[in-house]
Amino acid sequence: MTLCDTAGYFASSLVVLAFCMKDIVLLRLVAIGSNIAFLAYGLGLGLAPVWTLHAVLLPINCWRLWQAIPQRIKFDLGIKHGLDTPGS
Repeated sequence: MTLCDTAGYFASSLVVLAFCMKDIVLLRLVAIGSNIAFLAYGLGLGLAPVWTLHAVLLPINCWRLWQAIPQRIKFDLGIKHGLDTPGS
């Protein structure tokens, strides 16, 4: 098994793991890892459709993670203070 094969299997495993996630912050972190691994795989084998897709998805996942973190903090603070609807 080559290094590129390893990156491909690792990336695929992260995609499966992402589909099992319930927490959006963890899901985005795993998706970012998958994007990076698929970039390595696609670039290593010269698979333009693969690396192009993940080059586009990587900043989207980073942006969505950036948006999800404040929501998560609000939610966690709401739970900590016993609010039914965090932020209200």
